[in-house]
Amino acid sequence: MKLRVCLTTVVILILLQGSAVMAVEEKFEGEKAEIREVIRNSIGWALNKDKELLYLSMAQDENLFFFNPDKEGTIIGFEAFRDLTENFFMKDDFKATAFEVWDMRINLSRSGEVAWFSTMLNDYGEYQGQPTKWENTRWTGVLEKRDGRWVIVQMHFSFACDEKNEKKKDDEKN
Repeated sequence: MKLRVCLTTVVILILLQGSAVMAVEEKFEGEKAEIREVIRNSIGWALNKDKELLYLSMAQDENLFFFNPDKEGTIIGFEAFRDLTENFFMKDDFKATAFEVWDMRINLSRSGEVAWFSTMLNDYGEYQGQPTKWENTRWTGVLEKRDGRWVIVQMHFSFACDEKNEKKKDDEKN
């Protein structure tokens, strides 16, 4: 009899824990949808130069940090980011034309207050009438939930070095 009660108790506890995990996963799915939108807005804003949408996507303090593929592109703090936005992206010389984001992975901390992502990005535009592009760009970042909304606090963009080496070999052959 004691064994039966003990087994029943264990089964009930397992079921309760399983339903709690499912509830957390469902909650996180909603959070992930919001995070996905913030990530897409942080790049898609440029199509219409909607800088308010961009600024809502970013942490607006000194903790904002980006690593870009070139060292001149490193951004530290929101004011540096705002300066880049106003003095490059908002100028008539720059025009975004399209972007694609795929293979996105989003994870949340146990507390649900921090998230990190990885995705692939193609970003197309024009600068002074000449086409620009980032293709097969690896893009990672960290978001934090502040005042009830998700904001990006850190991002890193890079290009796989093996792709560069393959392109260089192809260029040398031609």
